Amino acid sequence: MNFDVEKIRQDFPLLRKFLRGRPYIYFDNACMTLRPQSVLGAEKDYYEQQSSCAGRSIHKLSEEVNHRIEQVRKLIARFIGARSEKEIIFTKNTTESLNLVARGWPFNEGDRIFTTDKEHNSNLIPWLVLAKEKKIIHKIIPSKEHNLFDLETFKELIEQEKPRLVSFGLTSNLDGVTIPAKEIIKISHQNGAYVMFDAAQTIPHQKIDVSELDVDFLAFSGHKMLGPTATGALYAKKDLLEQLQPLIAGGGAMENSFYNKYQFLPPPQRFEAGLQNYAGIYGLGEAIIYLEELGFDNIKKQELELNKFITEALSNMAPIKLIGPKDPSLRSGIISFYADGFDSREIALMVDQLANIAIRSGQHCVHSWFNHHRLSGSARVSLYFYNTLEEAKIFVETLEKVLKLKR
Repeated sequence: MNFDVEKIRQDFPLLRKFLRGRPYIYFDNACMTLRPQSVLGAEKDYYEQQSSCAGRSIHKLSEEVNHRIEQVRKLIARFIGARSEKEIIFTKNTTESLNLVARGWPFNEGDRIFTTDKEHNSNLIPWLVLAKEKKIIHKIIPSKEHNLFDLETFKELIEQEKPRLVSFGLTSNLDGVTIPAKEIIKISHQNGAYVMFDAAQTIPHQKIDVSELDVDFLAFSGHKMLGPTATGALYAKKDLLEQLQPLIAGGGAMENSFYNKYQFLPPPQRFEAGLQNYAGIYGLGEAIIYLEELGFDNIKKQELELNKFITEALSNMAPIKLIGPKDPSLRSGIISFYADGFDSREIALMVDQLANIAIRSGQHCVHSWFNHHRLSGSARVSLYFYNTLEEAKIFVETLEKVLKLKR
């Protein structure tokens, strides 16, 4: 696909929508990306043409759905470099994937789990709950200056404490910083620890090869990568899936059952009890095809250009303070900031009211970091490949107007 941003924007219906004579400027992509027409069409196709159960009935409609779902499973496996589609479990989102491991892994009392100090609640709360139940010991790895990962501290702590599992956000939704994955995995495996990455903010922006990385578990969501809501996946190495217990038991996951015993299907089906979001999975497959055709080099180039422009502009606004490193190349498409004298919600509401600009405000499900740093929250601009320099200029001009209102 040739990268023509104006032509690409025609694939996204919301970008053609106007309110009060102005188009929408969507800068909330870290929360949820927009969907191209091909994704919307795939969901519509399921409901209009194949609406049926997969993996249960033997009529033609059911067989068509089952075939297409398994094709998407293979597509995901290829997309992330898994050795087999049997290493891919369909879930509702990253949160469910992370909880599946937290609740399903055979932890021993006293096992240590490492997370960072910038984890999304979905990769913090499950471990806090297990620690409260005295099933694990939870350890937080502090970041160094500018919120960057402290590899030396990590190495020292892992050699001392020998955790069972290291569970890190690969790219932070707080500041867009990506941690050094290969080094972390190598150090972890050398010290007998498994590694799980929350890749929700990474998958949409850069190529990931789980086999090359040698990561043990990888979780991600469809709604952050052009796909439908309530779609996602957990990747796990085949031998580890055999040790993992299902989070939910029931129809579709069983080989057989009696009044006094049961037998699960082999992975991955044993982890997919109940009817799945078939329309959503259709759409997720189309989202992956779209991203592959677009190319991650094009995505990165567009994000970086816009990030540089906005970062430079915000750096020259006196009340603004950026969260994370000042170098935009270290922050993917995320720019998180706060301003003295402003509540972040004020900023988000005012840029929306003045110019139809959608950004995020608050603590971004990273309450623990904000509470530790005694900050009430931040405003967050998160960019994607369909955003333009013109939109970035409008945002900067609008923010300047907002800041002047309190001078």
